[in-house]
Amino acid sequence: MSLLVYLLILAFSGLFVGALARLALPGPDPMSLLATIGLGLAGNLIAGVIVWLLWGHVAPGIVLSVACSTILLYFIRRAHGGSLTRPASRGMIGRR
Repeated sequence: MSLLVYLLILAFSGLFVGALARLALPGPDPMSLLATIGLGLAGNLIAGVIVWLLWGHVAPGIVLSVACSTILLYFIRRAHGGSLTRPASRGMIGRR
């Protein structure tokens, strides 16, 4: 498999997991496509580490990946001043 095909599959899986995580939390999230891919890839990575530490497998599965991405999205919302059901307004992002 070539490197380009691997990167495209990786980006697609990150987009899929990130989109499901964004659907799991109510409210609009002002995230770009690349941020959604990054969210999904970070959730995949964390889920993979958890599965490897607990069971010694390599593949985490879609449910755990989406759960980890959803938790990450919640923490991103909280860091920007939002809540579980309401992300921060655009005017509050970047202000403390």
